[in-house]
Amino acid sequence: MQVVRTASELRTALGASRSAAFVPTMGNLHEGHLSLMRLGKTSGQPLVASIFVNRLQFAPHEDFGSYPRTFEADCEKLRAVGCDLLFAPDERELYPVEQTFRVATPHGLGDILEGEFRPGFFEGVATVVLKLFGCVQPAVAVFGKKDYQQLMVVRRMVEQFNLPIAIVPGATMREADGLAMSSRNGYLDAAERAEAPALARALQALARRAAELGGELADECRRLAPQAAEAVGERTLRALAQAERDALAALGERGWKPDYLVVRRRADLARPQAADLATPESLVALGAARLGTTRLIDNLEF
Repeated sequence: MQVVRTASELRTALGASRSAAFVPTMGNLHEGHLSLMRLGKTSGQPLVASIFVNRLQFAPHEDFGSYPRTFEADCEKLRAVGCDLLFAPDERELYPVEQTFRVATPHGLGDILEGEFRPGFFEGVATVVLKLFGCVQPAVAVFGKKDYQQLMVVRRMVEQFNLPIAIVPGATMREADGLAMSSRNGYLDAAERAEAPALARALQALARRAAELGGELADECRRLAPQAAEAVGERTLRALAQAERDALAALGERGWKPDYLVVRRRADLARPQAADLATPESLVALGAARLGTTRLIDNLEF
């Protein structure tokens, strides 16, 4: 595996075609990242990874300074999965001047859920991803579904800027007890680590309840006139909202500080309408909550 530190070295290493499969990371790699690398390898293109801890996506009170940096161990893992090229720039390389141009994310996507609780986060993500895309110029880029909203933001950006890049989603990798793999799991102490799978279980329970409500709605609508069915749909949506509040409260009772546990449409992360509940395969449950000092996120398509 070749390691390059500058954009000019990267261009030389990629050669004239610059056709590659690209997996951007912030390092501290785990099996979730490596599964994305393996997925990138299936494209048949040379595999390029990046390691860059992006200051723009961290708020002043967040963990930019303490974010785990494990470069040598990361390189060993990348070599083991067959990575061809690692781009590992420093801040002065990727941001040689103050980054006053930013990629603004659209209302209703970048300012909800994670964007509501971490203002400016997706602007920072989109800006650095666009810069990395400009450096690597990949044919394929792989992003994990674990960061569900981030994947959607990147897809929309690529679509709206007409970038010739195929965005490939990678499945969320989980520990044996169901905890979604994350670099921030390393912040958990032993007691918190034992409790952490409760977030995934809460999302599973919320997804089951939403599917139950959708099934009940579909059954009733088949028997009712359209006007009556509309009233049943409104009642079902209220029941879903109550299920979300119950999920928040239940997690809070376990000592968590939840930001959100919600059911949304996969297509746009909007709140589902009654018709969406009747087709639950179009939905996703998403959650974010703080356990001790560690903020965890997860999601479940259903």
